[in-house]
Amino acid sequence: MKLRTKYILFVSILHLLTLGLTFFIFNEKRIYFIVAEVFIIISLVIAVQLYGQLIRPIKMLLQGIEALRDRDFNVKFLPTGKYEVDELIGVYNQMIDQLRTERTQQEEQHFFLEKLIYTSPTGIIILDYNNCIQQLNPKALLILGMDEKELTGNNISNLNHPLFEQAGILKAGETITVKLSGITTYKLQKSHFIDRGFQRNFIMIEELTAEILAAEKNTYGKVIRMMAHEVNNTIGPVNSIIQSALKSDELWEHQPDNQLNNALQVAFDRNQNLNHFMRNFADLVKLPEANRKQTDLNQLINTVVELMQLKAQEHRVELLFIPSVDPFYIIADISQMEQALINIVKNAIEAIEHNGVVTFLTDPQSRQLVITDDGKGISSEQNMQLFTPFYSTKKDGQGIGLTLVREIMLNHGFEFSLKTIAAGQTAFTIQF
Repeated sequence: MKLRTKYILFVSILHLLTLGLTFFIFNEKRIYFIVAEVFIIISLVIAVQLYGQLIRPIKMLLQGIEALRDRDFNVKFLPTGKYEVDELIGVYNQMIDQLRTERTQQEEQHFFLEKLIYTSPTGIIILDYNNCIQQLNPKALLILGMDEKELTGNNISNLNHPLFEQAGILKAGETITVKLSGITTYKLQKSHFIDRGFQRNFIMIEELTAEILAAEKNTYGKVIRMMAHEVNNTIGPVNSIIQSALKSDELWEHQPDNQLNNALQVAFDRNQNLNHFMRNFADLVKLPEANRKQTDLNQLINTVVELMQLKAQEHRVELLFIPSVDPFYIIADISQMEQALINIVKNAIEAIEHNGVVTFLTDPQSRQLVITDDGKGISSEQNMQLFTPFYSTKKDGQGIGLTLVREIMLNHGFEFSLKTIAAGQTAFTIQF
């Protein structure tokens, strides 16, 4: 039963009872009965006025509660002139002003945070209480290469992506570095915040490829320059002395079998090979800026096929290329791109070893070149080391072939990848 009903019921019973008692008590004395009736009427009027003064604040409170329930912080009450009610109205209005101010600050902070997350150069993935993806910023979508609809609402442990596989084993506060496709490197960091008393996690994905490549190149560049300097300073004078000795006939008059002469010639040739070896490393460091010109990719591939035909025949490998009818123009440094393609084809032939096919597929629509081979493929361990300077799976490999390809591609700003896409099918893809 409501308070209003209780009050009306109590006042009604009290006045009816009083009216009945006065009737029985002053039944014979009419004047007293009339006076009693007047007092009862006055009491009833006062009760009604008290009812209004008591119930009105309660009604106002109910209206305020309804406004708060609807999250409307603009409803305020005017003073009534009654002290108790005005005190209540003042406290309510002060509370509403404070709530409105805090709500405005909260919305401003939320808007700023949303803007910050949206424009952040770091990929951010916000998870809900069950580790399901609730929100991603554009950078995270770009890094993952997936659509927002297929990610939102899914648990990260159920998504097939190497970054999610690593993020799933991370604990809040931990950081891990992940290398994909042999070149792209990301830093994953997992942290948390408190939302309505519960801990929620979020994942930050930061690409470190450019920084790592720059530091890597700076490091091996210093080593190569030092090695080249020392080798050249040694080989130059030594070869000069050997050549002078070989050209001096008097030294060989008493050497009918020419053993010493032959030994010096072998030493000279080895020095030349060492010089050539170091020059390959020096070329990696001294790669000039790309002299970009418009060129037909079809003609460039035909040139590379002709150059590599002899090596392919030695391994009984077929180089298969069917050029498109229309020219496929790209803007590139012809000599650098030719060198890169030669290294790619050379690696493909060596991966096949004997009896296989290297296929060139161009797609002018998507501006893409895919070079596939049916060799032994790339293991997961090798995939992590691809394009790493001085890393090679061959016994006599220098480990600079793919590194040179990497530098040329980066020099042009072309996207590229090398991976085994199916059993017996490895593809090097270049996106122009």
